[in-house]
Amino acid sequence: MMATTHVFLGLALVAPVAYAVPELAAPLAVGAIIGGLAPDFDLVFIHRRTFHFPLVGGVLTVPMLAVALLVPSALTAFLAAFALTAWVHAVSDAAGGGPEMDPWTNPTDRAVYDHVRGRWVRPRRWIRYDGAPEDAVLAVSLAVVPLIVFDGLLRTLILTLVVVSVIYALLRRRLVEWTPDWLE
Repeated sequence: MMATTHVFLGLALVAPVAYAVPELAAPLAVGAIIGGLAPDFDLVFIHRRTFHFPLVGGVLTVPMLAVALLVPSALTAFLAAFALTAWVHAVSDAAGGGPEMDPWTNPTDRAVYDHVRGRWVRPRRWIRYDGAPEDAVLAVSLAVVPLIVFDGLLRTLILTLVVVSVIYALLRRRLVEWTPDWLE
């Protein structure tokens, strides 16, 4: 899935809490945005292995959510949103294709690494590849609730990311041709 799809999923997950507790909306949104992007910082290492934790992430997320519920503050809301969204990002990567640049020509059987079992989880390919048409539809759909709940600069950022998502999806298959070999 596209990084923006992960961000929109995180924002959709925290939106009900942000609506109910508006004073925590900003830290929840920032935590969700950074948490949605953070696992993909492993692109320069072993993508979907170095910073993706589909099982361990849940073990870390549950206490963060509990702390945020027991001691609600901007910091605990941010950390809980970050942990939740990073974990959901790692889990949801198994719903898509593998991490390869051109999955339509040579798909792999590696979606995300399971650190507990020490093996790769196979891709389900419900979203065939990042930027696939179904990924764009999912991203735009997930952005609807955050667009309603969040306002101001956050709403502008969400709208900008929707536009980026659609443009990326329209160009996705061509990007492989334009990408230098060393970047793969």
